[in-house]
Amino acid sequence: MAMRRLRVYTGPETEQQSASSLLERPADDSVRIALGDVLPLLADAFVSNRTWLNDFRDEEIAISSDLHDVLQAYRHFRRPGA
Repeated sequence: MAMRRLRVYTGPETEQQSASSLLERPADDSVRIALGDVLPLLADAFVSNRTWLNDFRDEEIAISSDLHDVLQAYRHFRRPGA
């Protein structure tokens, strides 16, 4: 198992690192995890109104196309009066 490195926030990035370079992170920043492992934690954080969850509100996640289809259908039929 790969060792995870702790990074300490030391303030704003210097001007040398542009916004575009921040978006070009190497692939090793990603972690694959089963949805069943992360959902209970996210659900608890949401119900408990944890402020750190808002820090990740704009994060993008990768999901399979079939899960996306199911979520879209669920969103459609979940509307009141549907």
